[in-house]
Amino acid sequence: MAKEAAFIMPQIANLTVKKNDGTTDVTFTAVAPSGGDKSPAIWQNLAVGTAMAHRPTLKLTAKASGDGKVRRSDFIFTYPSTVVDTNGRTSVAGTTVLTGSFATPQDLSSTDVNEAVAQGFNCLATALIKSCVQVGYSAT
Repeated sequence: MAKEAAFIMPQIANLTVKKNDGTTDVTFTAVAPSGGDKSPAIWQNLAVGTAMAHRPTLKLTAKASGDGKVRRSDFIFTYPSTVVDTNGRTSVAGTTVLTGSFATPQDLSSTDVNEAVAQGFNCLATALIKSCVQVGYSAT
């Protein structure tokens, strides 16, 4: 199938997602749009922490493969866990990291690409998969 000629470049915007309780909204503010291929767009939860290193962050980078037949989208989500020491200083005790990479062939129809992305992300968003990742074990 031939590559479709026209597409609309997404514009950065704030992201609103649910907390673990399933009802409370959290806003990830658009802090930096992508400068182009290999440059990440960056979102942060500005309501958390007093320093940039303390804030949950999502970075999304896109680029073409060497031969141009695939567009790759890579993301990294970091969620720092902070502690306050006896002197009142806040530091990061550890960081939970979620990474992913998606290869989008450029010779498929937008219908097939849209369906693949929707179903893939929706599988990851199911309660079962979330539970597996939260406890660190696959479903048995």
